[in-house]
Amino acid sequence: MRRTTLRALLVIGLLAAATLVWSVVRAADTGPSPASPSQRATATSHAESAQRHTASNDSDDSATDPVSGLPWVAESALPPEARDTLALIEAGGPFPYPRNDNQTFFNRERRLPDERRGYYKEFTVETPGSDDRGPRRIITGAGGEKYWTDDHYDSFSRIREGR
Repeated sequence: MRRTTLRALLVIGLLAAATLVWSVVRAADTGPSPASPSQRATATSHAESAQRHTASNDSDDSATDPVSGLPWVAESALPPEARDTLALIEAGGPFPYPRNDNQTFFNRERRLPDERRGYYKEFTVETPGSDDRGPRRIITGAGGEKYWTDDHYDSFSRIREGR
């Protein structure tokens, strides 16, 4: 074979290998694959169950949310910056970190109930004294539930509104 043909084949092979590696890394980074219809139905029923539970048990003073198994935290007990973020979420923004806020939270740590991709959204909560986004976040679910973390996803509490 001619030298130019060998070079062309080598370049094509390298491009194919790079594309394969990129695809594998991207697939691993995007979280779980889209849910099947039966998984979506289960996720929807889970969200509806969570909404019914929240609506019917607002006076329940249990220490943990029976749906998620996470401890409750009263909205009024959150730091003022978290309450400010909740107000921004309610208003639909604008958010201080538009490239990061109101974006999909993939729940890679599996600390929140398992749901379909895109179910959870992430919002930054300002951390006084931090020169970056800091560790505090509020995560919202498509079913209306809200979660609080002040340690960058190591632990979560379910936010109990209005208390």
